[in-house]
Amino acid sequence: MERYKDIERSIITTYRASVWKKFISAINEYALIKDGDKIAVCISGGKDSMLMAKCFQELKKHGKNNFEAVYLVMDPGYNEINRLTIENNAKLLNIPVEIFESNIFETVANTEESPCYLCARMRRGSLYAKAKEYGCNKIALGHHFDDVTETIMMGILYNGQIQSMMPKLKSDNFEGMELIRPMYKISERDIINWRNYNDLNFIQCACRFTENCSVCDNGGGGSKRQEMKYLIKALNKKNPNAALNIFRSVYNVNLDTVIGYKKDGERHYFWEDYDSI
Repeated sequence: MERYKDIERSIITTYRASVWKKFISAINEYALIKDGDKIAVCISGGKDSMLMAKCFQELKKHGKNNFEAVYLVMDPGYNEINRLTIENNAKLLNIPVEIFESNIFETVANTEESPCYLCARMRRGSLYAKAKEYGCNKIALGHHFDDVTETIMMGILYNGQIQSMMPKLKSDNFEGMELIRPMYKISERDIINWRNYNDLNFIQCACRFTENCSVCDNGGGGSKRQEMKYLIKALNKKNPNAALNIFRSVYNVNLDTVIGYKKDGERHYFWEDYDSI
């Protein structure tokens, strides 16, 4: 049996509960796929997006087959080793990738803005544009459960607001396009376990500014997201449900006890209708 078939089998057997069922749960709960969708499955070359691509392939084989998928890889200026690693992994995993260049790393190299913010914004714009060229109406990104909880904590601690990374989002700049996150309920630890179980090696830090770092699993690094990762890990040692409760908190916002909130760009405060109660 070819190796990729064993890797595929592990998703629906060994990692059925921790990966496959959570992938299906997110798709069903958040209605991420509709009949006739054509989805650009966006692959950065890391473990998260590569597993997402395999889950989409399994979904077409064993579950819903009411959609089309294009496996899209944007090369924003990877070094030769990272580019080759992505190509080799795509062949190993039997993922029919479509690769295109954008040279975004070169564009943001000398920016005075935060290069991470500008790079992320430009990458997403390039993915939307290329997805539209392929006739897609959705792009799928590989953000997982840990990304969601870290985003919630960053919003509270650094921006003074409660916000979440949404499981799906309509594009403001590309009409008719939508972003979906089907890995939303899958923990990073389970993705790492799947990777290690199958003895796979993916690119870790693809960014030109940090490509020599080792922050992806357990290393250092000074980003705010990395700080949140360590903070939540420490909280989980004291309370094993800490991360899950952070995730659940944005499901259980009690507006009766909230001072203010924003809806459709408008701010509202509790005193607006306080006297009418």
